[in-house]
Amino acid sequence: MKAYVGVTDGDWYRFLAARPALTEANFWRPSGKGEFKVLRPGEPFLFKTHHPHNRVVGGGFFARFVKLRVSEAWEIFGEANGASTLHEMHARVGHYRREPISPADDPVIGCVLLRDTCFFPLDADAGPPPAFAANIVQGKGYDLATHPDARFFHDVVTRLLGGHVEIDLSEPWHLGGPVFGDPRLVPQRLGQQAFKAVVLDAYDRRCAITGDKIRPVLQAAHIRPVHRGGEHRLDNGLLLRSDVHTLYDRGYLAVDPSYKLLVSPRLREEFGNGRQFYERAGHQIALPRQRPDRPQWEALEWHLDEVFLR
Repeated sequence: MKAYVGVTDGDWYRFLAARPALTEANFWRPSGKGEFKVLRPGEPFLFKTHHPHNRVVGGGFFARFVKLRVSEAWEIFGEANGASTLHEMHARVGHYRREPISPADDPVIGCVLLRDTCFFPLDADAGPPPAFAANIVQGKGYDLATHPDARFFHDVVTRLLGGHVEIDLSEPWHLGGPVFGDPRLVPQRLGQQAFKAVVLDAYDRRCAITGDKIRPVLQAAHIRPVHRGGEHRLDNGLLLRSDVHTLYDRGYLAVDPSYKLLVSPRLREEFGNGRQFYERAGHQIALPRQRPDRPQWEALEWHLDEVFLR
């Protein structure tokens, strides 16, 4: 397993530490260039203050890295971006880019999405991270299976989990399924807000059924709703236009396990229209490029059995 220690902006850290009800965070990067490939989903991401304080003050678990426009990040995460308003967030992004950003500008930023975040009390931080040089300005990754100071990370992760979970840092947390019996460590699990961002990104900002790309009307839909046993997971999601989302949730539309669109005859019987959907019936919907990100067939079959109007 790996861990990453990210250098946190003091204002970002203090803002979120004062709001313990926020259990997701967008550890954003001002530039939209590059990727974040250090961690696999479910691995720990720790927050470290700048030198000379140089202390680990909390952390969370990595969910996904996506690129969003500032307005999208604010719409989805709000205060979980570490700012109280969109204007304030614009100002902070501009500060780190060393160029002002007007309200009309909407640059792309890198978003390290974290879940189950926790901040330690001011008088009970986790101390300085091992072998962290003062000239590191962004962060540093650690391989915990081989690092001589793995005990430091064992103690920090145990604190993040509430101190009641036995963990083994040599285990490959990126593998599927629950780890150590704690649902917070399931790699595929996302926070509610991260689910929206990840689905938006995976479907290239296009409705999976109609291909529409008008951003304000696109919604992340659960195939199996959370209140009926579903989870915030990318493979339990579809990006749908808002009206298509409603029709899907009410059973007038479905997707079979081969990813083909099904249209209920009830749509025409009850409303006398729906031509745009009948013309697409039997055709494969748009899918994420990565196969593991595509809808799981168990969720699609559940929707067919429990929701679809035959």
